[in-house]
Amino acid sequence: MNIEDYRNYCMNKKQVTEHFPFDNDTLVFKVCNKMFALASLKKWEEGNAFINLKCDPEYAQELRAEHESIQPGYHMHKQQWNSVYIHTGELSIQLITKLIDHSYDMVVKGLPKKVRETLNK
Repeated sequence: MNIEDYRNYCMNKKQVTEHFPFDNDTLVFKVCNKMFALASLKKWEEGNAFINLKCDPEYAQELRAEHESIQPGYHMHKQQWNSVYIHTGELSIQLITKLIDHSYDMVVKGLPKKVRETLNK
């Protein structure tokens, strides 16, 4: 997966917007103004690509035990976020997109019911 594939995959989800809220390097994707994915553009360019994704805490532990390329979230809440290292080649595109979907779904699940209903229209 390259940076454009990652961006396109995230942007094709309902009500997703992209931002640079921290600096000119960290690309953040939000659904209804809540973060679900972020990545350093500089790290991608350097060949050390990874994505921080929200994750159910129990599932996060399982993933970390199964995959060396999935670590506690870099500069994030370690129980609820994973850093998914793309550059290692260990993870399939299918697993990466599944984890992006899971992160998006986790954030949507935490939104108020009224806001969630706007996503289903």
